[in-house]
Amino acid sequence: MKTALNRRDFLKVSSVAGSGLVLGFYLPSKENEMLVGPAADFSPNAFVKINPSGTVTISVAKSEMGQGVRTSLPMIVAEELDADWTKVRIEQADAHPTKYGSQSTGGSFSVRGSWQMLRQAGATAREMLLSAAAQSWNVQKTSCRAEKGFVVHSSGKKLSYGQLADAAGKLSVPTSVELKENKDFKILGKALPKLDTPEKVNGSAVFGSDVRVKGMLFASIEKCPVFGGKVKSFDAMKAKAVTGVKDVINIENGVAVVANSTYAAFKGRDTLSITWDEGQWAQQTSASIKKLFEDAVKQKGSVENYDGDAEDAFAAAPTKIEAVYEVPFAAHATMEPMNCTADVRNGRCEIWAPTQAPQGAQNEAARILGLPLDKVTVHVTLLGGGFGRRLQSDYVQDAVKVSKAVNAPVQVVWKRQDDMQHDWYRPATYNLMRGGLDKNGSPVAWLHRVAGPSSRGLVVGGSTPPYSIPNFIVDSHIKETGVPIGAWRSVGPSQNGWVVESFIDELAHAAKKDPFEYRRQLLGKSPRLKRALEVAAEKAGWGKALPRGIGRGIAAVEGFGSSIAEVAEVSVDADGTLKIHRIVAAVDCGPVVNPNTVEAQLESAVVYAMSASLKDEITIDKGRVVQSNFHDYSMPMISEMPKVEVHIIPSTEAIGGIGEPGLPPLAPAVCNAIFAATGKRIRRLPIRPEDLKRA
Repeated sequence: MKTALNRRDFLKVSSVAGSGLVLGFYLPSKENEMLVGPAADFSPNAFVKINPSGTVTISVAKSEMGQGVRTSLPMIVAEELDADWTKVRIEQADAHPTKYGSQSTGGSFSVRGSWQMLRQAGATAREMLLSAAAQSWNVQKTSCRAEKGFVVHSSGKKLSYGQLADAAGKLSVPTSVELKENKDFKILGKALPKLDTPEKVNGSAVFGSDVRVKGMLFASIEKCPVFGGKVKSFDAMKAKAVTGVKDVINIENGVAVVANSTYAAFKGRDTLSITWDEGQWAQQTSASIKKLFEDAVKQKGSVENYDGDAEDAFAAAPTKIEAVYEVPFAAHATMEPMNCTADVRNGRCEIWAPTQAPQGAQNEAARILGLPLDKVTVHVTLLGGGFGRRLQSDYVQDAVKVSKAVNAPVQVVWKRQDDMQHDWYRPATYNLMRGGLDKNGSPVAWLHRVAGPSSRGLVVGGSTPPYSIPNFIVDSHIKETGVPIGAWRSVGPSQNGWVVESFIDELAHAAKKDPFEYRRQLLGKSPRLKRALEVAAEKAGWGKALPRGIGRGIAAVEGFGSSIAEVAEVSVDADGTLKIHRIVAAVDCGPVVNPNTVEAQLESAVVYAMSASLKDEITIDKGRVVQSNFHDYSMPMISEMPKVEVHIIPSTEAIGGIGEPGLPPLAPAVCNAIFAATGKRIRRLPIRPEDLKRA
């Protein structure tokens, strides 16, 4: 038998007390013959690595912020690889400009954007392992199959992936591979527990604020309370006198206190005396912003989308309905405030960040420092909440600037107040809605005019109504307010879903028709959404009698490649106290990777949407955010949580996202249920008890 047995494998020498020299002989069986010699990991692409022990390590190039990508993405690879799931491990990928494609985690795009690429990665590895086994046995590849971490021959003999790893690694990577049919999935569609749950339970999971680097300092930054303001002058004498404070640094839009602990940095920061150049927005208020928007919608705006002649159709309609819907600014309010650790020394930059945009962080650091990208390393930690906030890299910039200034690794930590008052907010919008009905109550005109701050998501979710309306127009006014605007969970549909689904309910009421049936009849061009609407209504018992005082409302929204409908059941006390009793959700998100994740994401979307709908509003006074912490920007309590039922519709449609679609239908379903229970229309958020009190 020919082998490539090396001396180290042949003579395994160990020192055993009292035994002298022990020689261990390694005599491989025929099946293992091809692997004798120095075995190597098999890594045919950026996502898969199989070591000689058979462990499959899958690189996750998206950020984990509770949505489950550290399990769902490996499931996709493992399915096509036919891996043994018990031997699958994960590693978080560092930022790389091109290796993994886009590493941005947002828009519910992690699974649907990686679906094809990760399937190809797993299938490529599988085909190479099959080829390696066929060559070893000198048989046709078609007589071999992959099965749970093994290649099995039709004769019954088999080799593990670990045994085949070295040989497979010597083969050429195929340029095209065949993917499985959905009906053959063995891992996808299974309710599997998250791979990273144990480390989160035992405390070994590393979030951004857990990072510790040898010689690390800590910093806290006092920033101008007015958006766009800068430091004019400051007195650091008292701060430098605080025990533990090492330095105080001007970073233009703020003053950083650097210390040997976060506590010392916070304490030193509290003693700073700063004079600010507050800039052009120092007199801005919520009232002035509303007036700006209100005046804007009196005129025609920039046309975003249209069909037919909505203005003439509205003018000729026998029944006309007009309403204004107002949405406030909203903060992300992640549980883990912004933080980042950076080490800028010796012409290199190393970053540890809870970021949704690793490549963005890498680019920003390179820009600030004037370094090439290959000199900037970004390690992605777990995120204590993202919701779109960590797509921005302002907190990364903070750490890079401070580390460069002190020539040492520094962890910048934001206070909760910093997070609340220096966010990138969901935009406030002011929506003028007009609808015209014919004599039968069918909509013949739909006009939606929106005013809001500059935002790519201003009309998303509202520019193309899903309903069959022969004449519609959507136009907009973009008005700068000075308030930073960013992506917020479900982005445009978070407010436009509420506006559209509330107003279609108003049209149904004006037409004296059932809100569910009215929608269903108008959804001929949106069959997936129509099906979701029907399933939600059926599962909620639409049309069945409810206990006295409880109202039922419905809403349906398309977005992020998925279609979802929700039914809410609510009651309102005489003092205006709202109670949400039950939410029934039906979703078509195409092929399901992990039903556990789908259910968890829809449940969490309900909670986040409840927060925005019932409680949260960012207000501005003298260019400053008024709210500062959870005492005045509160979250739903456990006692307020309704029963949530999730129904996943079997689907062979294109795969969709799931992290964000569950949010938009909640507010309109609840508001429509309030109308059913009380006869009161809610046209501004958050829902206020004073709007619900009985006269």
